[in-house]
Amino acid sequence: MRRRAAGLAFAGAGLLLAASVAAQSYEAGDSWWAPGSERVFPASADYPNGQGTLRVLLTGGPMATKGHPFFTAVGPNGRACITCHQPADAMSLSAATAQKRWDATAGRDPLFAAYDGSNCPTLPQNQRVSHSLLLDHGLIRIQRPWPARDLQGRVVKADFDIAVVRDPWGCNSGAYGPAKGKISVYRRPRPVANLKYLLAVGFAYDPKQGMPLPLDPESGKPMSGNLMADGRAGTLNAQMRDAAATHLELLKHFDAADMARIVDFESRVFAAQQVDAAGTMTDTGGAEGGPGKLARSEPGQLGSIGKPVWSEFEGWEKPDPALTPAQNAFRASVARGAKVFRDKTFLISDSAGINSPIGFGNPVRNSCVFCHNMSQMGNDVAPGQVDLGTTTQPFADPMPWLPLFRITCRGKPHPHYGRVIYTYDPGYALTTGRCADVGKITLQSLRGLAARAPYFSNGLAKDLRGIVDYYERRYRIGYSEQDKQDLVNLMSVL
Repeated sequence: MRRRAAGLAFAGAGLLLAASVAAQSYEAGDSWWAPGSERVFPASADYPNGQGTLRVLLTGGPMATKGHPFFTAVGPNGRACITCHQPADAMSLSAATAQKRWDATAGRDPLFAAYDGSNCPTLPQNQRVSHSLLLDHGLIRIQRPWPARDLQGRVVKADFDIAVVRDPWGCNSGAYGPAKGKISVYRRPRPVANLKYLLAVGFAYDPKQGMPLPLDPESGKPMSGNLMADGRAGTLNAQMRDAAATHLELLKHFDAADMARIVDFESRVFAAQQVDAAGTMTDTGGAEGGPGKLARSEPGQLGSIGKPVWSEFEGWEKPDPALTPAQNAFRASVARGAKVFRDKTFLISDSAGINSPIGFGNPVRNSCVFCHNMSQMGNDVAPGQVDLGTTTQPFADPMPWLPLFRITCRGKPHPHYGRVIYTYDPGYALTTGRCADVGKITLQSLRGLAARAPYFSNGLAKDLRGIVDYYERRYRIGYSEQDKQDLVNLMSVL
């Protein structure tokens, strides 16, 4: 680790980082945080990536990680929460990072634990092909119970049948199949940063369903619905219980004190791109990028009635005479991308959560901010369960490395797919048991994108251009090549 500025002070037996210390800089080779490394999590740290530099802030100052439950391996597989939520990857996990760990440890890092760091526990674990979904697509195996269970753990009577059409890794058959009460899907780890935005309750009801927000069984308070890809946990405590029993393979839950320490840490972490691909700071020249703005701002604000989404970069519309022509051109492209994101409308069709069930119309004309509508963050102010087609035929790209399921609706057909649906991941329907929810995946934050490829829940887009190209194919938007590049440059600075 190389420090950009001095300022370490020893206080008693502990190591304290002075508040005035500049961001610590981590080179790509030493950015991995292993469980039990007992490092001090700095108040500010910079991590280089292909689009510039990500900055991770911890409000309240640096924190010793020795004995902290987020950073300490407490289960049999040697993992801790930090294993799959790496600071250099915006508190998520990129496929590139997984590949580096495989090469550095010959596949022996706890990241590749058989339970979900491999394509299936029944495969030979010393072979790369057995971990190909994680290494090539950044995917972790998620084992869900079947029949579905609600937030209280009660069995839900589903209104559809599920059959396995393709099972390339053997984790949806035999001891791991629906006949044994299990379904395996494969998803990207979601970032554990900027969580105050994902937990913010922007409405008193779910406008997509026309129903009140679900209530936290413990506190009785409304939940945002934006924490997990399939809505299986609505609070950080519930998410921790789920992760402890699965990814960490704990035989018992974290206790209340451990969960409180993890919630405290996760609530203070903010991550965003701090330096752009042209080498300039994202919070200079009239812009308000970077994680500092996120740490200071109030969450849950709807961009259409407050600060417009990505207006943080409108200051870059004017050139800066102190910069090079190339730097000014890049900044102008980002500013244009923000306008394209907000203003370029297109017809959104056959997308559950948008075109149904409430009835915004099918099709409905709107722009990217129709769903990515929260100021500063780009997630959904409302519960964000939406089917963009990324996991479901005919819209999803062919992904023969993933299992394929056939969903047959018992009662009312799906509003857009009909009675029989083919999907790589039933998504939200694995929580609700509703055929109408097949393919819905909770939208997530757009911050720190440059650090955590690939994208979408199943890694469908390998890079930022792949995101734009998917939407172009799906909705026939009519982006020009300039529009596409401007959107890519915008996403690269978030």
